[in-house]
Amino acid sequence: MSDEDNAATRYGTQHWPLEIHYDSDSKTLRVDFDDGRSFTYPAEFLRVHSPSAEVQGHSPDQRQTVPGRKHVGIMAVEPVGNYAVRLRFDDLHDTGIYSWAYLRKLGEQQDTLWQQYLAELENQGLSREPQRRG
Repeated sequence: MSDEDNAATRYGTQHWPLEIHYDSDSKTLRVDFDDGRSFTYPAEFLRVHSPSAEVQGHSPDQRQTVPGRKHVGIMAVEPVGNYAVRLRFDDLHDTGIYSWAYLRKLGEQQDTLWQQYLAELENQGLSREPQRRG
């Protein structure tokens, strides 16, 4: 088994990004994978699905629904080794490390995950809009 195969097994993906591009005007991150698949993620989607403990908790029942991020953007996309990126959001959240496998999963399940998020907001009486400061 090659070093590349070992890395793919260790990080849970056989698909590696060829290009990652953030468009600040549309607030979207595009990731092109080596198998020809490409996913475009709104910054809000990535923020509310951050893999950080702050959002995911330490078990599934501790996962947080993050409201008020409709207008969030990404300030920086920073490589983490050869297996992930850290996204620094303009709401100052920066503790999520997005592995290639996690980004792939988010891309493949984006529609379902987004609908679940919208349902969670509604069920909890929360909004995508930021709270107004009084």
